[in-house]
Amino acid sequence: MSQSIRVAVIEDDEPTSNQFKSWIEAAKPGIHIDQWFNRDDAEAAITREHYDLVVLDIELGRERHAGVAIINAINKNIGRDGHATPVLVVSAMPATIYRSIMKALDAWDYLQKATFEEADFIETFLDMLRAVRERRQQEEKQGEARKSGQKEVTAAKDVVSIDPLRQRTPMWRGQRINLPLTAQRILSVMLEKPGEVVSYDDLYEVVKSGRNRDNIRKHVSTIRDAFREIDPQFDGIENVPMRGFRWVDQA
Repeated sequence: MSQSIRVAVIEDDEPTSNQFKSWIEAAKPGIHIDQWFNRDDAEAAITREHYDLVVLDIELGRERHAGVAIINAINKNIGRDGHATPVLVVSAMPATIYRSIMKALDAWDYLQKATFEEADFIETFLDMLRAVRERRQQEEKQGEARKSGQKEVTAAKDVVSIDPLRQRTPMWRGQRINLPLTAQRILSVMLEKPGEVVSYDDLYEVVKSGRNRDNIRKHVSTIRDAFREIDPQFDGIENVPMRGFRWVDQA
């Protein structure tokens, strides 16, 4: 990416904050990382700076839900610059309760402290980084097309609006497509190659677990069901026996 990545680590415990910072630096050297330890400083920084990714604790000092306020502040700034900022929430709060709450606030993912390994953190962070890269590439292509006066080509991925940086937001025919994150990733891969066969091996790259054909077929079935909630006649995903799947034109 031509521009440097800026990351905010918002965590009130300094050793934990430093641990997250060291993991990020080891995974991707050269990333600019700001560390904030309380809600006031974090909110001021979010208003002042544009961060590409945010790692955030919910409880900061005596404020049990300071992280919720910070996520709301991040979401308010989306309209200002046109970018959605992915947030990874890392908290000691029980995941069974708070994961769904954070998803509703459009957080990227939720990791419960003391229940995950360094590899889990890094894998999730790198997923977020890839999404940032994809978003920037899309914007650069759109900017080049506008400069050259080219007309935008209507393709499957233009019909289905999917933002790689925000969950729960794929749109089709003006309606939200209700898909879990892994299914969104699989759909995005197919939309990148409309009319082409996307192999099982390609799809294995975007799932964190269950890298087998049966699991991929289950995710594709979930995608089909979600589209058929909008249009019961939807038949835009073709199964190519022994090879993979193909997105086909609905026109």
